[in-house]
Amino acid sequence: LFGVLNVTPDSFSDGGEHADPDAAIAWGRLLGDDGAAIVDIGGESTRPGAQAVAVEEECRRVLPVVRDLAARGVVVSLDSRHADVMARALDAGAGVLNDVTALTHEAASLPLASRRHARVVLMHMQGDPQTMQKAPAYDDVVLDVFDYLEGRVAACEDAGMPRGDMCVDPGIGFGKTLAHNRALLASLSIFHGLGTAILVGVSRKSFLAGGRADMPPQARLAASIAAGLAALNAGVQFLRVHDVKVTRQAIDVWFSLRAAR
Repeated sequence: LFGVLNVTPDSFSDGGEHADPDAAIAWGRLLGDDGAAIVDIGGESTRPGAQAVAVEEECRRVLPVVRDLAARGVVVSLDSRHADVMARALDAGAGVLNDVTALTHEAASLPLASRRHARVVLMHMQGDPQTMQKAPAYDDVVLDVFDYLEGRVAACEDAGMPRGDMCVDPGIGFGKTLAHNRALLASLSIFHGLGTAILVGVSRKSFLAGGRADMPPQARLAASIAAGLAALNAGVQFLRVHDVKVTRQAIDVWFSLRAAR
């Protein structure tokens, strides 16, 4: 499990809850205690319509939290698309770079990740957070996303990164309609053909509400767990979740039933 730790004022589900460094550090420690293998720290919201954040502000938000949690032995992932933030977070102890642009937003990102031997999550996003949900369109969403991620994996290999250090993420909710998200979740097994681990993030996302206005993000826990377990049935290795403790309980039961079978 990647435990979500947003140190932002405007993330779609938990914006402002952990903006204070002490609160963020305490929450990050709790995520680890509750069963997160990795704590994923983000200082720039990438929700639909979110505005870009200056690098220095992003660093101000994330670096104290990265530094403290890494010093406590927590495996830290940085959720960022900016090379300068990545470099400073790696210096502070982060070990994973989770980039919604698959290391394409800045030319320095891919060489940096390779040079520093970082593990990376390569995500697919159509457009950018400001525009991605305005009119997403694909010829075939599953094949289009696969082809894009195949190209990013090849680019990372060409830069000297081993596939064992890569993870791909089809980017549920990032430039996708409800139909696109469902098609990707129904076809996750195709991404094993890339020869990397797979991460899926469905936690609390709006598509789970199916258009219902009476299901705010915090009310989507059961739907999040159901979609996450479906992803595990497709062989996905990582889930990125907000609600670590209850998701861990569900996964433990899922594992026990598979073992019994």
